[in-house]
Amino acid sequence: MIDNPVHTLNDGTTFPAIGLGTWPMDDAEAERAVAQALRLGYRLVDTATNYGNEAGVGLGVTHSGVPREEIVVATKLPGRHHGYEETLASFEESRRRLGLDHVDLYLIHWPLPRVDKYVDSWRAMIKLREEGLVRSIGVSNFTVEHIERLEKETGVLPAVNQIELHPFLRQDELRAFHTAKGIRTESWSPLAPGSTLLDDPVVAAVAEAHGVTPGQAVLRWHTQLGSVPIPKSSNPDRQRTNLDIFGFELGPDQMAAIADRTQERRGGDPEVHEEF
Repeated sequence: MIDNPVHTLNDGTTFPAIGLGTWPMDDAEAERAVAQALRLGYRLVDTATNYGNEAGVGLGVTHSGVPREEIVVATKLPGRHHGYEETLASFEESRRRLGLDHVDLYLIHWPLPRVDKYVDSWRAMIKLREEGLVRSIGVSNFTVEHIERLEKETGVLPAVNQIELHPFLRQDELRAFHTAKGIRTESWSPLAPGSTLLDDPVVAAVAEAHGVTPGQAVLRWHTQLGSVPIPKSSNPDRQRTNLDIFGFELGPDQMAAIADRTQERRGGDPEVHEEF
């Protein structure tokens, strides 16, 4: 089994340095992928109500043979359930589908500023944490301004902000804000799927220098930034390769070379993107 280092979040809980993404797996694929990933050494599994695979993820956790207390299961609140009471009800639905007595990390999937209910949802999530039904609470795709509003109106900062992050979208300003506030950055689309990133000659040269794959080099770049990447894969060989990134270290010049890419936003803009 491959070791998976951990971080300590601002609420005192531990958080693995790399995790398994599960979008767009269906329940059957998620069950197989999660069980085999946990056996390989993964200890963080990411899902969401809108992925439609919480039941499969929960079965994968149960069937993996790994003790539940060693696993961090994260899921997310969908936009259609923003609001205080709606969030409490949505969480219970997620917990039922997962088949778990608690969730380790609960995130607001998108802020939906036009709807303007994310602070109400945040207050509900604080209640869930206080009741012990959720270990840690966080957000996804939130900007500096969104997080500052949460802190101003509730006094509680997220433990995690899961954002699109890869060498084509470094999010330097947002990551600096996270560091200043003690928020852990988590990277979705860490390998920029559908892009030319893994065919880039600079990335290939860095990988070759360490005897690793381009994907491993990029995932190591993430972890050395202090971010937690969650690459999706249901292939056991690819899962093993993605996890095996802690036996080498990129030098400062190599970190800079990987980051020296044209910046572009590939996913939704949190100020306007709406996903219900």
